[in-house]
Amino acid sequence: MDNNKFMNMTEDNTSEIYEKVFANCLEAAEDTNKIPSSAFENYRVKRGLREQDGTGVMAGVTKIGNVHGYYVYEGEKVADKGKLEYRGFDMSKLIEGYMSENRYGFEEVVYLLLFGKLPNADELNDFNELLAHYRKLPPRFSEDILMKAPSRSIMNKMATGVLALYSYDENPDDTSLENMLRQSIEIIAKLPVIAAHSYAYYRTHYFGRSLNFHRPHDDLSSSQNFLRMLRSTKQYTEEEARLLDLCMIIQAEHGGGNNSSFTCRVLSSSGTDTYSAIAGAIGSLKGPLHGGANIKVQEMFDVIKENINDVHDDEEVKMLLTKVLNRELGDGKGLIYGMGHAVYTLSDPRAQMLKTYARDLAEKKGYADDLYLLESIERLTPDLFNSFKGTNKPMCANVDLYSGLVYRMLGIPVEMYTPLFAISRVAGWCAHRIEEFQTSKKIIRPAYKFISHKNEYMPLDQR
Repeated sequence: MDNNKFMNMTEDNTSEIYEKVFANCLEAAEDTNKIPSSAFENYRVKRGLREQDGTGVMAGVTKIGNVHGYYVYEGEKVADKGKLEYRGFDMSKLIEGYMSENRYGFEEVVYLLLFGKLPNADELNDFNELLAHYRKLPPRFSEDILMKAPSRSIMNKMATGVLALYSYDENPDDTSLENMLRQSIEIIAKLPVIAAHSYAYYRTHYFGRSLNFHRPHDDLSSSQNFLRMLRSTKQYTEEEARLLDLCMIIQAEHGGGNNSSFTCRVLSSSGTDTYSAIAGAIGSLKGPLHGGANIKVQEMFDVIKENINDVHDDEEVKMLLTKVLNRELGDGKGLIYGMGHAVYTLSDPRAQMLKTYARDLAEKKGYADDLYLLESIERLTPDLFNSFKGTNKPMCANVDLYSGLVYRMLGIPVEMYTPLFAISRVAGWCAHRIEEFQTSKKIIRPAYKFISHKNEYMPLDQR
């Protein structure tokens, strides 16, 4: 082999050779990564850690969150009204309580997830002061970390920012409860600031907008601070901040089996540091099958809205949804995004809460027809989908069907939809990390069936 075959070549010729070499590599990669579907069935492999009926393989125990969407009766899976519990408290009841008392609830939910109880007034006040203290980023952090190597993905920049916090920690690898708790509270407090500053520079670098870094205020809630930091005017209404607070509460936790929380637990089980575990969870949440799904809903919704004449005409809505299923409309994948869930069957309590409390703002901001169209999609899709697939499965709207519209009403740019999810879910991640360390004490290591045939080594000059 001529190891110098790329030498003395023109730039165009060299590029062409590299493309051919890569094409050969790609072909080899495609061939070697083919596994027949029958292999999963023959070896009874639980694809995606799922049972045959779609339920999750039991991989652990937790006291943090519970996601209920069905029950099993005489071996059969029976659909049931959805319920989400945080440390045994019904999430919907918590929200109703905060709303009736006319106050913000996200900070209290963070306290509940970390410490297992609802705080009294003094404890909540002290915890709010602790969060305010930890919100401040290290000196020149935004300039040295967030503004260097700009990224089109705010999620990737958030993960970079979290990993960078390791370098500012005098005791980053200590996995004692005391140290992990301190790190967790710091990350929960700082992540909204990292996200807002990352977006501010993203707007400047890619779109030439004015650069505005707004610092958080100690006397504001997490949702108030986020809106203040995100908007160039720093202005927001109490109604907007409270609706965002609700969004953050419903996304704070979703059991140990959701992909990002499980990712955090897997990484934590190896003994790695807090920053690495949380950055990994952010990477998981970025995926379009997980936290990035709300963006796909908005893309689908916009296409439907562009092609509809009357949102109140069910037959027209059905026609457009049928086109989506037939891959004639939308992204061509035949999916009605925002419908269906791995656990919830009859209802998703998060979607129910969003609909209930977003209605007034939708009326005030001129989004009433948009909300009606989403409710029509929710109402019409189950029968349409089952008829199309020849199935008879219960299907409900999930939180992503409505969260995108709520964010749009709040003036939150689409690039920040999934980052806002991460800002909320980090509370659950930290709780699961601590629980994994304190209770499991065993590295998560599932088995994979090896099915490749045996090969014998052949000298290089004989291949």
